[in-house]
Amino acid sequence: MNNKIRIHLADDHLVLIEGILAVLKTNKNFEVVGYSLNGTELLDKIYTQSVDVLVIDINMPCKDGIEVLKEFAQKGFPCHVIVLSSYDDVKLIKEVIQLGAKGYLTKQCASENIVDAITCVSKGEEYYSKAIREKIFLSFTGIGNDKSIDNSDLLLLITDRELEILKLISKEYSGKEISEALFISTNTVETHRKNLIKKLNVKNTIGLVKFAIRNNLINQ
Repeated sequence: MNNKIRIHLADDHLVLIEGILAVLKTNKNFEVVGYSLNGTELLDKIYTQSVDVLVIDINMPCKDGIEVLKEFAQKGFPCHVIVLSSYDDVKLIKEVIQLGAKGYLTKQCASENIVDAITCVSKGEEYYSKAIREKIFLSFTGIGNDKSIDNSDLLLLITDRELEILKLISKEYSGKEISEALFISTNTVETHRKNLIKKLNVKNTIGLVKFAIRNNLINQ
């Protein structure tokens, strides 16, 4: 039985695809089942293959990554999607997340993050590189130059389970009480808490509570 994570790569630069292939081949849990050099070729292939994770560029000929994601949104997603792009514009990041992408990496950090990203996203979780999380956070706080996102946009980085836990933390539930309420282990609760702190770029649980208050999550 093949339990490997099946991956399809889509980018108009064959050199980049070959570079990613070289990285992924070192992981025995991965199997690259195909690649595409443009959006039209990708759409012809992706629904006929058994794929767990698609790694896709935004800037491609024929159909770009945004157009592909829009088609997926209409037809149904054949797999989980990670966007791998040269761009780190907040508006673009927000758009692909809203269209259903589960992860976003810049090409500059691809080699160091791609393995973790694919592993995470294959489980239905979200993954954003540190640079992308910081970009969103800076815009959220108004420190950065891009003021295009509002308070609610950081919530795009949070999974449904993390949101449940964040709400319970904000209501002063202990780790044990959260584990009992959600039927998960206390270790899992702690892992989610640490992930939330990392994603939201806060220092501790108090920071999580402040975030929940700012976003009106306590009474939900």
